[in-house]
Amino acid sequence: MTELQGSHTAPGYRFAIIASRFNVDVTDGLVKGARSALADAGVRDEDVTLVRVPGAFELPITAERLAQSGRFDAIICLGCVIKGDTMHFEYISAAASQGIMNASTNSGVPVAFGLLTALTEEQARTRSADGPENKGREAALAAVEMATLWRHLGGTTP
Repeated sequence: MTELQGSHTAPGYRFAIIASRFNVDVTDGLVKGARSALADAGVRDEDVTLVRVPGAFELPITAERLAQSGRFDAIICLGCVIKGDTMHFEYISAAASQGIMNASTNSGVPVAFGLLTALTEEQARTRSADGPENKGREAALAAVEMATLWRHLGGTTP
């Protein structure tokens, strides 16, 4: 039996991080976690591009555009939607989640999901705090593993 899996190191690989400006205190924590994970994986600062978008709804189209550029081995989407009193949370969370998946399947480039869908601000802050449970860190680690796996599987690289 042959088993293939991605690596936890990716020197020479290129990544884009797309971060929502909405709930910026939370998303800045996610970005910090993602950048730390990429550095731990041997990714140089100059091989990371950070793109800021207004909100979670803009993550998918930006991910697809960056993936189609051929410049990146993987894309990391980071954002935060916190439940309020209206249906806005459900609509934005569902649309952004589906769109992020579609960006990956449409482009053939791994797109990691780092969109927090929290019921409270406290939940969002906990998931974006420094440390191993940071969801931006987790998304970046998934992006590293998928980007390196993609090369093993014969995926195209920039």
